[in-house]
Amino acid sequence: MKIISLGWGIQSFTLAAMVALGELEQVDAAIHADTTHERSATYEFAKRWTPWLEVHGVKVVIVNDAKQAQTVTTFKTDIPAFTATLSANGGMLRRQCTQRWKIYPMRRWIGEELRRTNLTRRPGVVEQWIGISLDEAERMKQSDVAYIIHRWPLIEHRMTRNDCARWLERHDLPIPTKSSCVFCPFHSRSAWLDMKAKGGQDWKNAIAVDEMIRDARPPFSLFVHPDRIPLVGIKSQQDNGQLELWSEECSGICGI
Repeated sequence: MKIISLGWGIQSFTLAAMVALGELEQVDAAIHADTTHERSATYEFAKRWTPWLEVHGVKVVIVNDAKQAQTVTTFKTDIPAFTATLSANGGMLRRQCTQRWKIYPMRRWIGEELRRTNLTRRPGVVEQWIGISLDEAERMKQSDVAYIIHRWPLIEHRMTRNDCARWLERHDLPIPTKSSCVFCPFHSRSAWLDMKAKGGQDWKNAIAVDEMIRDARPPFSLFVHPDRIPLVGIKSQQDNGQLELWSEECSGICGI
């Protein structure tokens, strides 16, 4: 069984599109593990391009954790929020969201599909393609279960993120927005400011989560912003009279 981890960001969409246009071999499915909290632009992009992938032979499957989708109370333990006390900054909570919201739902679907097709969980029975590009090679990790092996076709083809963008442009395909939960603590400071400037429901949802988790782990206060301040109060360096010397980049730690 061959599957793509489809997050609807530029790299994973490029993988799926390369299969659709015959530049990579066929897969059994492209699985989107929906956290239910992606950016609105990501959901709009998925709605527009899922039919295109399927017309071109790429089956798109959506999985999620129903319990997680129904409540926000799990955020107090699942996301790696920044911690602080009145006297000092702290660290971060342990990240559990990727495992619970993405990996577990995907593996439940894989297990059901293996049973449906009478395949056993022998070593390497599932080949999982992950959209990590050459410039992110440090993110490559082997699977922690024997029946799944990871493969990185973009790295095999020596493709960087920019190469993916150029490939999409050459094939008259759009470049998707970076995919992530709207409240992800791994957003850079510049990404938070960009979200604030755009406003809309994504920003409102991020603020709501930030405020909801504040007192979930006494004696710590929890924040989604690395400066350990409420999102509603964030300001740019220019607002504080400083020059912005460089732009920060998300470390991409969450992808699978």
